[in-house]
Amino acid sequence: MRIMFLLSLFISTNIYAGNQSGTVDYIIVRASDGLTYFTIKGGEIVDNPPCATQGYWMIKNENSNSGKMQYSMILSAQASGKTINVTGMNTCTRWGDGEDVNFIQIKN
Repeated sequence: MRIMFLLSLFISTNIYAGNQSGTVDYIIVRASDGLTYFTIKGGEIVDNPPCATQGYWMIKNENSNSGKMQYSMILSAQASGKTINVTGMNTCTRWGDGEDVNFIQIKN
């Protein structure tokens, strides 16, 4: 019974992680605080959490290794025009109205 309860909590928190596929529309990096975010064109964001009211994706920690790799992937995808798939973390910690990126997949 306890395992089923814990499993249901895990499943319910991940249902609302956003997902979007398309090409990178634009990328913004702010010098004032390093905030890095981007938008995707060609597909709607689905299953985003209630906090993610805008259509952009936030790199949660641009100074971490994973944040640097995500930024590199976004630049590469934009330069090549390849389709990406982005899945969020179901959180808006880096900026209050944009979902934090969990993973990026370059397609094609």
